[in-house]
Amino acid sequence: MTILPDPAASQALLIGVHDYESLAALPAVERNLAGLTRAFTDPDLWGLPPEHCVALPQPPSAQEVLDTLNSVALRATDTLVVYYAGHGLIDPYSDELYLALPGSDQERLYSALPFEWVRRAILDPGIGARHKVVILDCCYSGRALLGGMSGTTQVADHALIDGTSLMAASAKTRKALSPPGEEFTAFTGELIAALSEGIVDGPPLLDMQTLYRHLYTALAAKARPLPQQRNRNTGGLIALARNRAHPTHRPQPRPQPSPTPPMPRTVPASPPPAPPVAPVAPVAPAPAPDAARDSVPDSARHSAPDSPPDAAPDAAPVPEPEVTSPAPSPAPSPDRTPEVRGEEHTQTAAPRQHATPEAARSDGQPRRGSSASVRTRTVAVVAAALLVAGVSTTVALLNGSHGESDGKSKGGVTKAAYNAAVGHVLKPGGARGGTLKFISAVDADSWDPQRSYYGFVWNFARYYTRQLVTYAPKPKGTELTPDLAETKAKISNHGRTYTYTLRKGITWEDGSPVTSKDVKYGIERLWAPDVLSGGPAHLQQVLDPDGTYRGPYKDTSATGLKAIETPNPRTIVFKLPQANGDFERMLAMVAASPVKRSQDTKAKYGLRPFSSGPYKFRSYSPGKSLELMRNPHWKRSSDSIRNALPEKINVTIVNNPTSVDAGLIKGDYHLALAPTKLGPLARAGMLSDSDRNKNLDTPRSGFVHYAGFPQAVKPMDNVHCRRAVVHATDRRNVQTALGGSIAGGDLAPNLLPPGIKGADPTFDPYGVFKNDGKPDVTEAREELKACGRPDGFSTTIAVRNDRPPEVDAAEALRSALARIGIEAKVEKFDGVRESGIVGVPSEVRKRGYGIVIARWNADFPTGQTFWRPLVDSRSQPPSGNYNLAGVDSPDIDKLLAKAVAELDPNKAGEAYEQINHKVADEAYYLPLVYDKYVLWRSPRLTDVQVSAAYGGYDFARLGVSGT
Repeated sequence: MTILPDPAASQALLIGVHDYESLAALPAVERNLAGLTRAFTDPDLWGLPPEHCVALPQPPSAQEVLDTLNSVALRATDTLVVYYAGHGLIDPYSDELYLALPGSDQERLYSALPFEWVRRAILDPGIGARHKVVILDCCYSGRALLGGMSGTTQVADHALIDGTSLMAASAKTRKALSPPGEEFTAFTGELIAALSEGIVDGPPLLDMQTLYRHLYTALAAKARPLPQQRNRNTGGLIALARNRAHPTHRPQPRPQPSPTPPMPRTVPASPPPAPPVAPVAPVAPAPAPDAARDSVPDSARHSAPDSPPDAAPDAAPVPEPEVTSPAPSPAPSPDRTPEVRGEEHTQTAAPRQHATPEAARSDGQPRRGSSASVRTRTVAVVAAALLVAGVSTTVALLNGSHGESDGKSKGGVTKAAYNAAVGHVLKPGGARGGTLKFISAVDADSWDPQRSYYGFVWNFARYYTRQLVTYAPKPKGTELTPDLAETKAKISNHGRTYTYTLRKGITWEDGSPVTSKDVKYGIERLWAPDVLSGGPAHLQQVLDPDGTYRGPYKDTSATGLKAIETPNPRTIVFKLPQANGDFERMLAMVAASPVKRSQDTKAKYGLRPFSSGPYKFRSYSPGKSLELMRNPHWKRSSDSIRNALPEKINVTIVNNPTSVDAGLIKGDYHLALAPTKLGPLARAGMLSDSDRNKNLDTPRSGFVHYAGFPQAVKPMDNVHCRRAVVHATDRRNVQTALGGSIAGGDLAPNLLPPGIKGADPTFDPYGVFKNDGKPDVTEAREELKACGRPDGFSTTIAVRNDRPPEVDAAEALRSALARIGIEAKVEKFDGVRESGIVGVPSEVRKRGYGIVIARWNADFPTGQTFWRPLVDSRSQPPSGNYNLAGVDSPDIDKLLAKAVAELDPNKAGEAYEQINHKVADEAYYLPLVYDKYVLWRSPRLTDVQVSAAYGGYDFARLGVSGT
């Protein structure tokens, strides 16, 4: 059924380049942007709020385009439209399409933006738009309908997701047209006319299918380049306007203002700087019958394309005139893709995928590192030429802190010193008052507690959410303590039934009581991934392993999720099909926060969550700022966790990490929102200044850098060959490459990081401490003999191209292995596609990756979410796999099952410790370093402590003094 997207929940980005340094000018393009803006914002047509229609003329760089695209895309929850007009250029070697920027020319393709980057950006799981439309008005734009360098429809089809639409102005071999003397380019002019004037005899709503047929007919009649379109399933039904020419059309009332505050033109998300892109030349039209493609996040399934009705043949017989000022023909150019530092992706193994920003995973972190199964987000209509370079950067719940403090105290220190907030409370007993000021280079993936996978959001959301249980506010340890509940769970039925009684006096921000049904409803929202994409899926797996519940929006029965019962307003009972000793830790995640059904705005809830905590939303401008104010109905007597000291809490979002460092050091802000590392320059200045480094803390992040040995790639199926690599590794050099002992991390003698039950920092099976991190060449050569390769062997080290420190670490490893005859080639793969490359066992085998550099941590500080993705033989999906070594050990599987079902954390820890020993003995993985953060705190902060559960500072306890 054709629908008109909700303008308050939709966004459009219009990109145009009309003036070039080396290519012919296209003055009509500037007018294209103005004309489309008028059409999209006309309240009688679509009524997109002006602040939701962002024009980006003359973008100076690929990074500017991708950053803006990312910021706009993250704001859309219904429909995202992206449009590009300008010259299109073709790589003569790969046949790929590039979108030309003002400084682009044919001889320097790296100065343009590869459309492939735009396409990948659409795949980012952090983008919540249900529909996506892409519209390209450039020469050769039909190439955007093809896939990868091969240009095969098979590749293109694999990139499709339900509900997407892509329309190109011309065929893959033809130029687009900008007729002299006309106000708009040929294609966009017809599009604007159709939107503004309507289509006679057309339907009430102008959907993508209708627009395509009309444009094809109108352009063919004028002997102009013919458009192409690809729709996936319902993509062709996405409407962009009411049909003004339809008999039933009536002027529509102006839409109510969107609850979302005006969005800045560019949202400072913190995506990695985009590599130089090659220019793109305008394309001539030739309709393609294939469905439009939209990228699928990591392990999403691929399906066959659907042909849009009445799609015109690929080669249209209508002659197509050249662009008035044709771009020069493509010339050979080396394919250079500069590497950029990017955010790491959170890792998942069974639930949804989580990303992490550099302050999140990897330093902000997107894909590899957590055991949550990837949940496929529903991506639909996309209209425009470029699609969000999404920062899928999520911070997973970080575990384990470590460090030395110069301050001595039995629980608190009053004098600032280096690492004073690690293991201690710095300046405890702060007074109420003041404004706490955060700064961040990235916005939340969502402020909706059920949708977020960023660790810093889990930390910050405790200002306006509460959970049945949470982590005790102590500077050491990760004990759970009651929050909404009076006590921790009463566990019965052999660990399968958990019963809680809610405290008296807990209220929502409107003064109404928080009830057991509110808690149940909040958790049930996790079963609606088609509406609320993003968050972890641990609770779904434990409470509904067979996936029978359809979620609160589809299941309207009074019973709801049968695994949760609410016999009265203060009692809630969870009934697990199988015991899981970490169930309470899952309930401590913000994903288990209550939501009041009457206040649930579904996909828009993250714009203005309803508070059960001490603060509530006052204003939120996505990608720009957030302000919290006190919740007058919160009672301190009902909450022993949150200090609630500041009067107000402000978050300022800027456009790059350097601005974050500068703002902190200048004193304009108190701390960074996302725990991360100060940049190299700021870090060097702080660490070397004895007066300033007293405001630094360098706790462990909970991540471990390591290398995996895929056993499907010979000779890594031989344990002695794997051990030879472990012994030959110069860990000191690798540590230096990753940032040294401060910014890189501590040497890791084994894989299990401190802070998790079962971890033993003294367990050193390969003599890492004994040899001070240097290689043991003698042992390495003995292992080579035992593996039947005394002279060494050849292999390939795979490493993400957007992580310069990891690339340096791979080179350090290659150099060390060469000393014993192992010839290792370092191959850099696209970090954005990590789970689709090294996460696909068949692809790893095909590429011959014998060593894969990676990074991992747990969603919550226990062995279950650390080990399960890495070693469980049952967790090896064909895509999105994190068991890189292909571990298939019945003994390890039994230990893991035993630990997961164990209610006593100490006994579970014993099993996790045994797993660690078996993993080390079989050398499935090569531990490198336990990662660290380098955190700056303002001298004005009080009650500062690093949280062992969240990795950064415990936000809920912070106060601020002075003026």
